[in-house]
Formats: sequence, structure tokens, C-alpha cells
Amino acid sequence: MHITLPSQVSRILSTLDAHGFEAYIVGGCVRDSILGKEPDDWDITTSARPEQVKALFPRTIDTGLKHGTVTVLIDKTGYEVTTYRIDGTYDDHRRPSSVVFTSKLKDDLMRRDFTINAMAYNEEEGLVDLFRGMNDLKQGLIRCVGNPAERFEEDALRMLRAVRFAGQLNFRIHPDTLNAVQAKKELLRNVSAERIQMELLKLMISEHPEALKTAWECGLTEIFLPEFDRMMDTPQNNPHHQYNVGVHTLHALMHVEANPVLRLTILFHDVGKTLTRTTDDEGIDHFYGHNKVSRDLAAEIMKRLRFDNKTIRIVGTLILYHDTRFKDPRTTGRRHVRRMMHTVGPTLFPYLLKVMEADVSAQSSYMQQMKLSILAETEEVSREILAAADCLTLKDLKINGNQLKELGIQEGKTIGTILDALLSMVLDYPELNEYLYLKELALKINAQLHQ
Repeated sequence: MHITLPSQVSRILSTLDAHGFEAYIVGGCVRDSILGKEPDDWDITTSARPEQVKALFPRTIDTGLKHGTVTVLIDKTGYEVTTYRIDGTYDDHRRPSSVVFTSKLKDDLMRRDFTINAMAYNEEEGLVDLFRGMNDLKQGLIRCVGNPAERFEEDALRMLRAVRFAGQLNFRIHPDTLNAVQAKKELLRNVSAERIQMELLKLMISEHPEALKTAWECGLTEIFLPEFDRMMDTPQNNPHHQYNVGVHTLHALMHVEANPVLRLTILFHDVGKTLTRTTDDEGIDHFYGHNKVSRDLAAEIMKRLRFDNKTIRIVGTLILYHDTRFKDPRTTGRRHVRRMMHTVGPTLFPYLLKVMEADVSAQSSYMQQMKLSILAETEEVSREILAAADCLTLKDLKINGNQLKELGIQEGKTIGTILDALLSMVLDYPELNEYLYLKELALKINAQLHQ
């Protein structure tokens, strides 16, 4: 087994080795290198104590001396170098109350979460694999190091990390590890919303976001996302659907690109259906107004999980309009497309179409091809509208507030009313977006407002 190391990493390892210390790359960078992926970070573990690491390198940052971590700076890039350690008790199911430095690599690898993350490597010894991590990589297994219940007692977030890695790598969770997740799921209540959000987001942008179903099956969503459990219990007896709300959502996630905003929008786009379901006399389910309820519920959930306000706002906008119906986009529907581009925003509109396409792709075959065809035409029309530089916002209007003031219209409220009226007209008739025409119309509207 050979792993090609960045020159800076090789320099750190060789420097530590030259001074009599053991040093290896460890964890995710080993795993990803074996899988042929480019590691995001190169973490190093060593027998050297933090003060010894600091003495060997001219530029370091005291990242976490208490836990043995020093960041070594080489060519403006930081590399975390951590001393072999044994963790003390985990009183809060999150982090050890104390650590003890050790001279044995095995002690350090034993404390890690999963076998595929408990391998080490350097160029002299090659791969150090004490817990059959390579075998689990080959079999596509997520398996805890040692006793899984103990690993989850130490850090309850590891349960959600197991699901996330399953999604990222398209692996299965080992039965013993999965059983321990089910037994210890309540410990997840001790984990902060910020940490859960980070794992959820990583799962959502993975190659297999539908692995969220595993989190539901072993009871984790009941702890951090109970709304999804209700979605899995909400049927959709309607010709347009073939799955319940939750399964439909999982399928829709598979039909949209791995963009955080798009995946989060899809995750929550139908969450309001659990509260809006009605059944008519023929046994057909309806979900009137579910888009607004979904938007509001999504905002509550995302605030609870500590998402930022900008993301909440964007996701909310996409959810609110995801059920929009476009008809004949090349004829009278062109006005509707232009108005929706204005309402959602020209930048966000392509995202809306992607959300709608994923939604339709996860529905039944009933009228599905027609819906997808209309969406494709709508996308083409929207590109034509942008290429024609049609007026979509107030800043595109060929007259502005200052020019209205020059015409003698001074009151701010009146100016706003006039500009809104002009924009509404131009959205329907873009060819009328000319200064002279808008000027005359503005004066007429002003006169009517002051009759």
C-alpha cells in the first residue's frame, strides 16, 4: 500500500522521525487516499508531546494543547499534529473530561470512532491497520472500533456520523453498530444542535442523502427531526403520487444536485403535508396550502438546528413557490414566468425549477412527462427572458425614484406606488420599458393619486 503525500506533510513526518519520534498520517486522509479521493485535511498523529512539536517547527499555532493538538504552518497551510492520547471519561457524551498522552500508537487508534477512520500510514512502515479497517473498506462497512455502545457513550454524535458516512461512501452500517445506535439513540439528546446540523448537512450533500432513511429506521430522526417521522407516517392517496410523504422526499433528494440549499429545500418542501392532509369523499388525499405551512415549519426546524438566517430565508422562498403551476410558457404563460422570476428573484429562479423538477421526478407517472416537459420549456423561456434583458426588478426599470422627483413627485410613498405600478405593467409588457413612455404614465398615475 502506497499513499502519495503532499511534500509539506512528508516534511513534517520526516522532521519528527529525524528527532526520534513516531509520526503518521491518520484518520480520514488515510481512508480517502485508499478510496482514491482527495483528502480535505491531512491530520498527523505522533508520539511527540505538544511542546516537542512546537520546538521542532518555527511556525505553530496552539490549536488545542489540552488535547495534544498543535497546528504546524508550512507555506501558509496548517496541518494539525496531535500527540498519541488516551481519553478519560466522557461525562457529557461529547468530549473527554481529560486526556492522557501515551507513547503507543495503538492506544490512540483504539479511541477512534470507526475502523475505516482508525488506520495510520507513513512512508517507512506503510499502512498500520490494527482493526481491519481495510477489510471494512473493501466490504463497504461502517463498523465501530471495539465496543460500539462504548463508542457512542463517549460521543453520541458518532451515531449520526455512522449514518452520514454510510451516505457519503454508500456503505452499510455493520449490524452490531446499528444495534448499538438503536439502543443508545436517546444519548443524541445530549448533543448540541450545531453539531447535529453539521452532520445532517454533510449527509444531505453526500452522494446518497436518502441514507436519512437509515437514521429513521434506527430511531435517530425521532430525536433530532421528529417531523420526518411524521412525514413517513403520512400517506398520499392521490393519482399524482406513489409514495408517502417521507419516501417521496427521499426519492426527490436523489433527483437534485448536491447543493446545500437545494437539498435542504427538498428535505423540507412537503413537511407541512403532515398538518394539511384532508381526504375527500372518493378517498383522494389533498394538501391545500401545504407550501405555506411547509415554509413556516421548515423555518422552525432550521432555527432549532441553528441554521443561519440567510439560508432559512432562501430555503423558505423556494418551498413557498415549489408548487407553482406553469402553463403554456411560450404563449400567455410567458408573463407568468416573468412575474415568478421577479417574485423569486432572477438568481434564485433556476434553483426553483430544479426543486420543482426533483419534486415531479419523485411523483407517480400520472401526467409526469407533461409536467417535466412544461418545466423544461419554462427553463428555456426563462433563459430567453434573461438574454433579452427584460425588466424583472425595479433596478431594471428605465425610470427611477430620483427621476420621478425631478418631475415634481416628491412624496416617498407616492414614488413607491408609482414605481410598483410601472414595474407590474412592464413585467407583462417588457417592450414598454422606455423612459419617455414611463415618464408620461408616471405623471398620469400621480395625477390620479391626487384627485
